[in-house]
Amino acid sequence: MVSQVIFIVFACATLLAAYLVVNVNNLIHAALWLVASLLGIAAIFVLLDASFMATVEIVLYIGAIAILIVFAVMLTRRVMEDIGQQKTDSWWLAAALSMVFFVSVTLLIWNTNWPSLPQGDVGDTVLILGKSLVDPDKYVIPFEIASVLLIVALIGSIAVALPPSDDNK
Repeated sequence: MVSQVIFIVFACATLLAAYLVVNVNNLIHAALWLVASLLGIAAIFVLLDASFMATVEIVLYIGAIAILIVFAVMLTRRVMEDIGQQKTDSWWLAAALSMVFFVSVTLLIWNTNWPSLPQGDVGDTVLILGKSLVDPDKYVIPFEIASVLLIVALIGSIAVALPPSDDNK
């Protein structure tokens, strides 16, 4: 019962933060609300005993992407002037289509007979994932390809960021 209440609190906080990401006027505040929303998702992962996913959420999404957004906004700030109202005259059509989509998905989820699976042993998921990534019969090849692609992307970004040298004249 307590875990359900904690889940509901984190879910509501995450939804509120996501709502504020879309509806605040200041871009920096929107990025900070995005961080709060992603923290809520990480907390829900912790409640689900998915510690690896919570760690990835914090390190990758909050530590990298959200901070990248904050820096991009701060470094590319230009003089912003009010250009007036941004609503179109057909906002009602978008609202109606969104409501139809929401009701359709809700009815689809509600009327589907979901199979109930027995709850398995959670165990140490990080250990299982680590063994799977280095096991020659499983995911070692895709894991190594991903690491090579990341190194190539890093070298490419460094090459693009460096100013041209005088030797290439």
